[in-house]
Amino acid sequence: MLASLALLVAIAPADPLAQGFVSPPKSALPHTWWHWMNGNVTKEGITADLEAMKQVGIGGAQMFTVDQGIPAGPAGYMGPKWRELTTHAIKEAGRLGIELCLHNCAGWSSSGGPWIKPEDAMQVLAWSEAKIQGPQRFSDLLPQPKAPQVYAKVDYTRDIAVYAFRTPEKDTPRPTDFLARTGVVRGDGLKPDFSGAASPIGDTIDLTDKLDKDGRLTWDAPAGNWTILRMGHVPTGKNNHPAPPEGDGLEVDKLSKEALDKHWNGMMAKVIADAGPLAGKVLNNGLIDSYEVGGQNWTPKFRQEFQRLRGYDPMPYLPVVAGFTVGSKETSERFLWDFRRTIADLFAANYFGHFGELCHRAGLQFSVEPYGNGGFDNLQSGSTADIPMGEFWVNGMAMETI
Repeated sequence: MLASLALLVAIAPADPLAQGFVSPPKSALPHTWWHWMNGNVTKEGITADLEAMKQVGIGGAQMFTVDQGIPAGPAGYMGPKWRELTTHAIKEAGRLGIELCLHNCAGWSSSGGPWIKPEDAMQVLAWSEAKIQGPQRFSDLLPQPKAPQVYAKVDYTRDIAVYAFRTPEKDTPRPTDFLARTGVVRGDGLKPDFSGAASPIGDTIDLTDKLDKDGRLTWDAPAGNWTILRMGHVPTGKNNHPAPPEGDGLEVDKLSKEALDKHWNGMMAKVIADAGPLAGKVLNNGLIDSYEVGGQNWTPKFRQEFQRLRGYDPMPYLPVVAGFTVGSKETSERFLWDFRRTIADLFAANYFGHFGELCHRAGLQFSVEPYGNGGFDNLQSGSTADIPMGEFWVNGMAMETI
């Protein structure tokens, strides 16, 4: 009897689930963060790290270069030594059967570097106001547009439009959540409300063609009290972080495919070229990690993109973003919804989605943590990735991202 039972156990088919735990497939092996600390990297150290990973069953690593107050080492980010060591890491990982994923810039947030010029950086709407009384021929320099919030001042301003409208009789303060309503900062759960002074759309005059290259407006103002609104855009001044000095620079415009192409060519394309035939095999993943660089609400092609996505011209309503009500509170609130929806759509398509397209063209997958303090839709943005990721901390932080 006992012999028969033993024979049955011996010939019973193995449980696939149990067998998977005994010998996990490569797809189930854990991956780890692999931080290169401010250029303190050597070939010997790289090989030792990777061999240790192999020994304990780690199947892959996400590569970062970060600066967290550690004295600089000899391998400056994106310099010849760093690129040589990165190629060495890819070759050694290939030898050991370990997959590598590369973060798209120095630091862990988000997408920037010294190759990003101010015109390709994250942009935010800015404006200035001038009060005049007509009738008169007004000819004077208008104040430079200023943004309601930036991280750091960058010497770069571009005009968008100049408007004139009859000054509202009552100067109503902007709502306390004004920055969220206009896409400067992330706003969750906003309820419809816009309690500004009304400026009927019929009374708004476009004076853009009367502003010269020096910022001087010449206009024959009709009788009455007029507000002149000069609107432009400036960089948010946010840099990638925590990055060593040689990898530190402005964050790229998240709403522009053209700007993201320049960022890709500044870093990822070079490392992929260095990897040669190992790109797509060993180095097989590109990463946008933690999004901690804030919002933006403009890009040079915003008008065209808004018209394409929403079906009407945003320009007559742009004073709403400066705190004025155009037409009615309801009309202005509907415009702000469309404005924020357009920002979120462009984040998803032109930043997260386009980065994924660039990865795929190079034979890489795309991983992303699709959440943070930007004006995007987490699920919409996460849907663009091959591997959407979350996080949780031992103290309970960020459990909602899983």
